Amino acid sequence: MSNIDTLSVNAIRVLSADGVQKANSGHPGLPLGAAAMAYELWAKHMKHNPANPKWVNRDRFILSGGHGSMMLYSLLHLFGYGLTTEDLAQFRQDGSLTPGHPEYGHTVGVEATTGPLGAGMAMAVGMAMAEAHLASVFNKEGYPVVDHYTYVLGGDGCMMEGITYEAMSLAGTLGLGKLIVLYDSNKISIEGNTDIAFTEDVKKRFEAFGFQTLVVEDGNNLEEIGAAIEAAKADLSRPSLIIVKTKIGFGSPKEGMASAHGEPLGVENVKALRKNLGWPCENPFEVPEEVYEHYRSIAKKNAQAEEEWNKLFERYCKEYPEMKKLWDQYHDENAAKHLIDDEKFWAFDNKPDATRNISGQIINRIKDHLPNFIGGSADLAPSTKTLMKDAGDFSKDNYSGRNIHFGVRELAMAGIGNGMALHGGLKPFVSTFFVFSDYVKPMARLSALMEKPLIYVLTHDSIGVGEDGPTHEPIEQLAMLRAMPNFTVYRPADATECIAAWYYAITSTKTPTAIVLSRQNLPQLAGSSKEALKGAYIISDSEKEVPDAIIIATGSEVQLGLGAQEELRKEGIDVRVVSMPSMDVFEQQPEEYKEKVLPKNIRARVAVEALSYFGWGKYVGLDGAVVAMNSFGASAPADVLFKKFGFTVENVVKAVKSVL
Repeated sequence: MSNIDTLSVNAIRVLSADGVQKANSGHPGLPLGAAAMAYELWAKHMKHNPANPKWVNRDRFILSGGHGSMMLYSLLHLFGYGLTTEDLAQFRQDGSLTPGHPEYGHTVGVEATTGPLGAGMAMAVGMAMAEAHLASVFNKEGYPVVDHYTYVLGGDGCMMEGITYEAMSLAGTLGLGKLIVLYDSNKISIEGNTDIAFTEDVKKRFEAFGFQTLVVEDGNNLEEIGAAIEAAKADLSRPSLIIVKTKIGFGSPKEGMASAHGEPLGVENVKALRKNLGWPCENPFEVPEEVYEHYRSIAKKNAQAEEEWNKLFERYCKEYPEMKKLWDQYHDENAAKHLIDDEKFWAFDNKPDATRNISGQIINRIKDHLPNFIGGSADLAPSTKTLMKDAGDFSKDNYSGRNIHFGVRELAMAGIGNGMALHGGLKPFVSTFFVFSDYVKPMARLSALMEKPLIYVLTHDSIGVGEDGPTHEPIEQLAMLRAMPNFTVYRPADATECIAAWYYAITSTKTPTAIVLSRQNLPQLAGSSKEALKGAYIISDSEKEVPDAIIIATGSEVQLGLGAQEELRKEGIDVRVVSMPSMDVFEQQPEEYKEKVLPKNIRARVAVEALSYFGWGKYVGLDGAVVAMNSFGASAPADVLFKKFGFTVENVVKAVKSVL
């Protein structure tokens, strides 16, 4: 290793240790152990340009072990991505650009929000899939305009997480040759040596997945690391795992100790680290100018790589103008907005149908309007109705296919969907049964945090699932998803509302959407309209100027509200029926509109929804009532269950009378 390389690696280590120490909080162990592999990758093998962090053909790097964020911030600082030493000194402080875990959209150069271990592994698979698909669509002979690698770095914790198993199994099946996993293998976790809980042969596991596996015995040997990276890049038929054996907390008195993982080294130990590494600067966050100059020279070469690509792309656009037009369409996040006035898009057959079936029809309309619309289900496409006709299957032999078969991997599916959305150029969706949103939730939360509009198609939305019983009947899941910030949930009552939900989802630019759909047939409702795009609206008003009461319902229960309205009129009770397919969207409306739909002076209110009552208090108040589930379901035909649990016109009528 040359002297400048040694200094450059140690700069990452010392800056990371200083940042954690200044904050008196953080994880110094990973940065100290993994600094050499990170430097070798970023300096000599990875295609990136600090002058344009969003260069479309850059290699992607995800730090799946997001707790080691100070290493990533140190790299971004040294390479000139705009982070200053002042930013490093504000690590983990309010409003800083260097939060405790990397946050996409907050810090320039961070490709994904990470912290939940293993999440970065799944997102990396999604990015590699996106690259493969886009390359199959756009590349022409002599014009590899989409040609980049995805690198992901994680440690023992990431390898223990189930999401990593799921995602990497699919990556091997798909032969994603441009996915390279760097495994920081130091055999230490928070509780101590990994032998207490993790003794499997990771190399053999990845070989079983279909990976090329490479081992670097000395995590500080740049030549050995570099040779492994080049070997990984050379094998385009398989993804690669590079096991790099490191020492947690390298160079500090806590080297090899579990205590190096998640707590500051201590002032004296940071001094000892400097001495052990032969670091020439005593002051915190001080780096020799020759190190900065070295990093600047690397960044300059990287800028030249983008310049060469820009020239290639310019020639490509001239030779293939039709592909340039398609490229622009793929990268236009507003490409679907014209569908608001497209009569064919909003058309439907006026007959009872399950909203999952209607959704399937809309998916096939969208795929004809949006060529970058891509997605699939966790082995449930025939049931969730998410198969796109004549769009091909995404596979090792056909990366141009738009139907993705995720297999029974709900958690990884959502993480992979996030990776595809993060990559750019694609409009992805994922799908499973609504009850399995429990498996999906952690990655849906990351979608919301990262402001990535991944679409979740969730079917079999209530006790209407019927005979499959309580294991497959969602109860509390709707409340769970509604509780999430920056996450929109739609539960449509009929075709018009279903189309509105899809329109909202494909035009959203910063918010993920869950479209929650019925298994059973629902009638097309006379009063439903595009006002569903406002989240809630009056689907059938009272004949009186001031209603006696208001019934609020969603999904399959809106028809019960309308039936109850009809029965109550016979008794001289006149109610308004409000369909509320999306609480989230309704809350975003002006106060004037909300007051028009749900006037505050009308306190006699009943909410009807065949899921948990949780969350409805906001709309019915202390004087109202909720017809909802307060138990798990049962195994029986759907119509039997709706009667059993009180979802009948008669019971809604009774509830309205009780609040008058």
